[in-house]
Amino acid sequence: MEITLLKAKLHKAVVTHSELEYEGSCAIDGRLLEAAGILEYEQIQIYNLANGERFTTYAIRAEEGSGIISVNGAAAHKANPGDRVIICAYARMTPAEAAGFRPRLVYLDETNRIRRTGDRIPVQVA
Repeated sequence: MEITLLKAKLHKAVVTHSELEYEGSCAIDGRLLEAAGILEYEQIQIYNLANGERFTTYAIRAEEGSGIISVNGAAAHKANPGDRVIICAYARMTPAEAAGFRPRLVYLDETNRIRRTGDRIPVQVA
């Protein structure tokens, strides 16, 4: 049996571009891809905090240090520049592999610069 776990997260990225006529996908600053461990062409989920849209696409590399988060192709209808999004990648693994696994969590500021990183989401309290 395999289960699916959160592999990586770019938390509260700001969409910088929305390009309907660009060849599909989501272009992400190369430094952010590396920090999160997201591979070029890897499937990602995007959750738009501005409008509640949730959609699947794949990551492509944008210029390192540019801060670019560009939602392209048909997905451009689901996100606008200025929207804050959460970008996640998932991995399938066995329960034994999952026991020692920790995700790569990257928290961003309003200019898509890394504020902090982590490998654990705090326990939610009442």
